[in-house]
Amino acid sequence: QVQLVESGGGLVQTGGSLRLSCTSSGITFNIYTMAWHRQAPGKERELVAHISRDGSVYYADSVKGRFTISRDNAKNAVYLQMNSLKPEDTAVYSCHAQYTAKHTEYNYWGQGTQVTVSS
Repeated sequence: QVQLVESGGGLVQTGGSLRLSCTSSGITFNIYTMAWHRQAPGKERELVAHISRDGSVYYADSVKGRFTISRDNAKNAVYLQMNSLKPEDTAVYSCHAQYTAKHTEYNYWGQGTQVTVSS
């Protein structure tokens, strides 16, 4: 059974920092691309950042220079360090694992963790 469990969300003031963690079980973690997505109320889910199996990273323009994604394959975990938080960062943040093998794509999602940034 695959599980992705996020933690680290909470309430923070504008300019503050949070570190999200996502621990996984049931998958061969080091072959998966890991990503963080977020969804704010009334908005579509958006990709925040992802980190591939070789460590290459991508960031949405809205978080470049403020957020850092990292992974620890020994701990089957991915992290999102969020600095200089803004009210518009308020959303449910979800962890996503993705792997494509031949013609089959594997996608797994966590339940999400709430991040609220007060102005």
